[in-house]
Amino acid sequence: MRGGGLLVAGTTSDAGKSVVTAGICRWLVRRGVEVAPFKAQNMSLNSFVTREGAEIGRAQAMQAQAARVEPTALMNPVLLKPGGDRSSQVVLMGKPVGEMSARGYHGGRQEALLGTVTDCLEQLRSTYDAVICEGAGSPAEINLRRTDIVNMGIARAARFPVLVVGDIDRGGVFASFFGTTALLSAKDQSLVAGYLVNKFRGDVSLLEPGLDMLYGLTGRRTYGVLPYAHGLGIDEEDGLRVSLRGAVRESVVAPPHGEDVLRVAVCAVPLMSNFTDVDALAAEPGVVVRFVDRAEELADADLVIVPGTRGTVKALAWLRERGLADALVRRAAEGRPVLGICGGFQVLGERIEDEVESRAGVVDGLGVLPVRIRFDRDKTLARPVGSALGEPVEGYEIHHGVADVRGGEPFLDGCRVGAVWGTHWHGSLESDAFRRRFLVEVARAAGRRFAPAPDTSFGVLREEQLDRLGDLVEEHADTDALWRLIEGGAPSGLPFVPPGAPSAPGDVGAGGSASRGAVPDPAPPSPEGLDSAGSAGSAGSRGQGIDVTGHVEAEQHVDQEAL
Repeated sequence: MRGGGLLVAGTTSDAGKSVVTAGICRWLVRRGVEVAPFKAQNMSLNSFVTREGAEIGRAQAMQAQAARVEPTALMNPVLLKPGGDRSSQVVLMGKPVGEMSARGYHGGRQEALLGTVTDCLEQLRSTYDAVICEGAGSPAEINLRRTDIVNMGIARAARFPVLVVGDIDRGGVFASFFGTTALLSAKDQSLVAGYLVNKFRGDVSLLEPGLDMLYGLTGRRTYGVLPYAHGLGIDEEDGLRVSLRGAVRESVVAPPHGEDVLRVAVCAVPLMSNFTDVDALAAEPGVVVRFVDRAEELADADLVIVPGTRGTVKALAWLRERGLADALVRRAAEGRPVLGICGGFQVLGERIEDEVESRAGVVDGLGVLPVRIRFDRDKTLARPVGSALGEPVEGYEIHHGVADVRGGEPFLDGCRVGAVWGTHWHGSLESDAFRRRFLVEVARAAGRRFAPAPDTSFGVLREEQLDRLGDLVEEHADTDALWRLIEGGAPSGLPFVPPGAPSAPGDVGAGGSASRGAVPDPAPPSPEGLDSAGSAGSAGSRGQGIDVTGHVEAEQHVDQEAL
């Protein structure tokens, strides 16, 4: 078989689409299916660089790892990187093509990309047995349906069945499932095969009457109820879901290898990008990682990290407004450890010349590293390999800033002065030997009797997490029924759930152009029991749950995941 597939949609952003997609990919590859992930359009500041030098969403790279395939630009042809409240950088087939407002994007640019994304999907379908697509936000964003290329637009174009995921931990999951379905046109509804409940706590038998009533109301079954699973530090994609106030990122539940713990504070700068850089630290026994936004929260930190950001000058101003800049300068003078990564490296330098990102011109940096940054219109996208602190290191680069290093000791592509390090490399801390050596240096400078565990392997831990996702799908979803969807498409004769959306003869994926106030699609009969709470059939077996705690809601909202 070649070309089967499924679209994993969600009732909301952060319903669990990314991790459900990854779990399905891992389940399939373990049963011998050649599978690839796909997301037509992704809005994320958390990105990755493929081996051919293309920038894609980090979640799609994680899903490719779950599928045990090399990530490529085909898997995420359109990436939107917010740069403020109303505009995003558009990355097409892994390369930036310019900045665009949300209105401009939805005003025609998005619809014009349908051919590109369908071509990418068809290439994957011709290569793999199955393609598991991830939607964005909710498929029922009726104001954006005409130009949709990532939810029902791509499902219609590919004739893929749609599985709608809902986060029951948030509450209102039955209303969300019903309302999502009822706001779609009849043609769109014909592809909505059913539902998957995510993050359930408690006794599933108590949920079953509601699932039976949902079947009676919609004629669609529930393919699984996924339990709330703790400790899955899987790469997220569209937002940073961390409380800014003292949130602690989940770490391995293990005692420190040495006598002390090591406390790491990450400055939660605006437009924070690639926050997954700290995941490898959080995986170390005895390392406690938290995101902070107040200067006083740096006082007891053994290491402060200034992470990457899509707005370097904006982040610098934010650090100064909150007193964090002065605290960082004092730490550097006192010989207390600081690590700057990408945009964080840039703010630690002497000067930033930016006519590209912020167009602010020349701005003074914090001056703790002898580096001057000039922003170039061409973006550096690379997968460097090197060494530092006597150990091999791999990473990836995504930046417009070009560093002119004028002193200090060499450190990757940046430099080190005392206990302050700076580099453009993301992902370097995933190199186990280097990470351990770096933590030894940090502990020594911080005066802590901390010792890294000698056998922590971030790669092994990541594989274990992906296997747990596959286990959750295999153990809690009706996998036979899921495979029938992937292989054969949505069941025929799925009933229409009123009122439906206005007709969309021009919905993306159908041709033409939709108009306001159009007549609804001809509707098949409604399911029996629509006006009553009766049940009509089995809800099926149940499936996965993911705890994706540990990230900060970024300050951008360019229609967020709906873009």
